[in-house]
Amino acid sequence: MNKETVAVLDFETTGLSPNWGDRATEIAITLVRDGQVIDRYQSLMNAGLRIPSEVTYITGITNAMIAAAPPVAKVMREACQFVGNTPMVAHNATFDKKFWEAELAHLSLSSVSKFACTMLLSRRIYPHAPNHRLSTLVQLLGLPQSGRAHRAMVDAEMTSHLWCRIQQDVSRTYSIATVNHDLLVRAQRVSRNKLPVLLQACANTR
Repeated sequence: MNKETVAVLDFETTGLSPNWGDRATEIAITLVRDGQVIDRYQSLMNAGLRIPSEVTYITGITNAMIAAAPPVAKVMREACQFVGNTPMVAHNATFDKKFWEAELAHLSLSSVSKFACTMLLSRRIYPHAPNHRLSTLVQLLGLPQSGRAHRAMVDAEMTSHLWCRIQQDVSRTYSIATVNHDLLVRAQRVSRNKLPVLLQACANTR
């Protein structure tokens, strides 16, 4: 049983990078403990930036939806309070971490949470996958999908299921009773060839 809580994060945005002036349009966070989603936070947000038509085509989020959404400052303060100091998880975490930190920086807030990345982990644990996009892994592993991909809560929930499956598969394969966030952050930093050495060492010390 793993009683550790993690916060699984997903953003929808106007573009690929806050370094290029892009902003968040939607955020979703699930709190996951012991293989279950125990709480959720989701909101559209208005950062005063128009959404390109090609992004609307992918996400379904329109400029009219954003115009009616609460201000980004309100949403991000609520999201930051919801997460607190909980360890964080995202698929392609580099993307979400950049937007998380950039949006908080606009409010002179910071985050101390460490990020685990289910994409990096899946590359090491499921090397046979045709690719490591979230939708591909969900299909490959038979994980639940509750709606349209590229909406924040759907993607956050799929990432939550993937996170739990990774924990289960690592636990079963390497006989590790508790596969926690810290261990998987370490695992995502080593090469696929070195991963068994790290995890077998952990199994021998637990």
